[in-house]
Parts: sequence; C-alpha cells; structure tokens
Amino acid sequence: MAEEIVLMDVRSTLSSNGELEQEQGGGIPDIVIGRLPVYLRTLKMLLSHGQAVTSSQELGELLGISSAQIRKDLSHFGEFGKQGTGYNISFLCSQLEEILKVDYIWPVVLVGAGYLGHALANYNGFEDRGFRIVEVFDNNPEKLAARVGQLAVKPISAIPDVVGQHHCQIAIIAVPAGSAQAVADLLIESGIKSILCYAPITLTVPKAVRVEYIDPVIQLQHMTFYLDKLSQS
Repeated sequence: MAEEIVLMDVRSTLSSNGELEQEQGGGIPDIVIGRLPVYLRTLKMLLSHGQAVTSSQELGELLGISSAQIRKDLSHFGEFGKQGTGYNISFLCSQLEEILKVDYIWPVVLVGAGYLGHALANYNGFEDRGFRIVEVFDNNPEKLAARVGQLAVKPISAIPDVVGQHHCQIAIIAVPAGSAQAVADLLIESGIKSILCYAPITLTVPKAVRVEYIDPVIQLQHMTFYLDKLSQS
C-alpha cells in the first residue's frame, strides 16, 4: 500500500512566482531533466533482469518515447553509446546517477505523521535510489514519540536543529493544505533548499528554493477529461 500511495502522483515544478520553469543551468530544458530519472529507472529494471546492453529504440519502445528524443536528451550530457552497439546499461546507469547526483544518499526530513506520512516513511524505494528519510515531524501531541517506520516522531519545533545536524537540503511535506505554507516557511528558514509537497496547495517560496508537487487528484482530473460520463443509476 505504501508503494501505491507514493507512486500515484502528478509532478510539476514552479518557480517562486508560480511560473513553470523551462530551463536549468547550462540551458538544458527542465523537461529533459525530468525524463532522466525515468530513463534511470528503466535501465535499472533491465539490469535487474540480467540485460547488459540496450538501445535508444528499445528504451523508446518501453517508455513510449521516440528513440530520437532519447538520444537528443542524453546528448546534452555527453556521448554514452555507439551506433550499432547501443548503450552499456551499467555504465549509463552510473553516468545518470552522477548527473542526477544520486550516486550519494541524500538525507530527507518528512513533515506529517498521518496516513500518508506513514506510507512514505515505510516506502522501501527511497534508499536504493539516493534518498533516506532521517526524521519525521508532526505537531499533534498524540503522535509525538510514536514510531513511524523506524523513526520516532519529533515536534515540528525540532526541525531547525535536526536539519542542521543532518545537513539536510531536502524535505517532504505531507500535512494538510492549511498547514503547508507555515511548515514550508520553517523548513526554508532552517536551511531546506528543495521541497516535495504532497499538500494540495501552491507554496510561496524564495526563487532559490525548488518545489515539486504531487497531487493524485490533479492526475485523476486530467484523466477524466478524456472519459465519457456514464449515467448514474
């Protein structure tokens, strides 16, 4: 169940003024950066099945992306394969991990110890992909000191000390929308530079702070546009 909750998402990245960001440093479009983790996940799946070499055509068929687009995306970062021989999967995985800076375990703080917080804390797909939740926080006295996964819930007031202690730059917000902005403000004041927000709200943050949003309802609403209404009996 935890994995289902984490993976059913919709992601968007907004700048502090609410505009969708188009490019990263070096002029690389943000949409290209967003596809790299998908390539990495697919390559690791192939590697786990014992496959050593792949091609842009095979990756394209697996992902529903043109092989030309995959080659173009990768070309922003160098040459990783040769025509006729394809890509060495292990090598390309290591290169993408280095590009995405997940050849390192990033400490992450999680704010919110409700059902979603429990699911996230117990999700086993973080650490082998570059992330470790190091602390969980909540402002509900009944949840303090309770265990979420392997961690004891701490009060939100402890965020500044914990962020400094673990040198955290990343936080996950899993609190109701009405509390999310105040939580984000405290996290940013404590030194957090990137936020993954599950609350159904657009946060106001400094330009230097990056926010990614996950809202399953938006994804569902996107899907219903393409469906036909059925009569209710």
